[in-house]
Amino acid sequence: MAKQNLDWSNLGFTYMKTDKRYVANYTRETGQWDEGALVDDSNIVMSEDAGVLQYAQTVFEGLKAYETKDGRVVCFRPNLNARRLHDSAVRLEMPPLSEDQFLDSIRQVVAANESWVPPYGSGATLYVRPYMFGISPVIGVKPADDYQYRVFTTPVGPYFKGGAKPIYVRITDYDRAAPHGTGNIKAGLNYAMSLKAIMEAHREGFAENIYLDPATRTYLEETGGANILLIDQDDHLIVPKSDSILPSVTRRSLVYVAEHYLGMKVDERPVTIQEVREGSFKECGLCGTAAVISPIGKIHDHGKDICFASGMEEMGPWMTKLRQTLLGIQEGIIEAPEGWIFEVC
Repeated sequence: MAKQNLDWSNLGFTYMKTDKRYVANYTRETGQWDEGALVDDSNIVMSEDAGVLQYAQTVFEGLKAYETKDGRVVCFRPNLNARRLHDSAVRLEMPPLSEDQFLDSIRQVVAANESWVPPYGSGATLYVRPYMFGISPVIGVKPADDYQYRVFTTPVGPYFKGGAKPIYVRITDYDRAAPHGTGNIKAGLNYAMSLKAIMEAHREGFAENIYLDPATRTYLEETGGANILLIDQDDHLIVPKSDSILPSVTRRSLVYVAEHYLGMKVDERPVTIQEVREGSFKECGLCGTAAVISPIGKIHDHGKDICFASGMEEMGPWMTKLRQTLLGIQEGIIEAPEGWIFEVC
């Protein structure tokens, strides 16, 4: 299929309407999701009293479709996104979508928008956004009766233009999630809660916030939209562990890469901010779908800077190896573990 006439190398990370989107509906009367279909209309019509508008009953996912070196259009481990969307829906008392229907919806919408998939080597990808929300009227505090599931796509440019430069972040005094709350699911309400904190951080010259655990404020959790990775002085990958941390697909994949491709020792455990202050780690990064790894050069901690040995000029050697290896797997340059690459067309 012929590609759209876009300046692929200069795309931003913004929404651009593509040709088709997938829509499925659930009603209390039928007690099940319909088979879903591709539609042209990007607009949503709902009651002013829809559950999503009144009580933020919505969950979502994010993944990418891209072209490999040999010309295939693929997605990376969407089965894990399906399982996370299921867990998110259950937590917010929404009817979960089956993994089979989720994967079919991804296949359909990416194939229908194949001309919008950026060419290999451009650095751009087709971002895929599945989401689910309560659409029927709800005035009392309770779950909606009816729900809609949708998937749209939009081409986005490379997260890093000009290379992955280390970022400057801060420890925030805001809390991202309550103990036993919704920090471990991908709910819209979690991101709404982080908006004030991230805008304050940007106004003060920081790229992101690092949240500490809300109960004791002594353990690292994550940022507003990414998990944290650390390299200790013995070249081990250290992954903060908490019941409130979102189970990132990228993080889980990087852990596997570290152990099975790079031969690193991995320790997933609670990590205190005091360890960071004492210089126990020489590299630090954030991981997520968009950037894979964003290196952190220093952390502002209530008036003092914590600097990492990797510095502010370039990504540290271990974070670089992790990122390049995972990108190689995604792009078809390095052989992927079985089941990681989901071929669309």
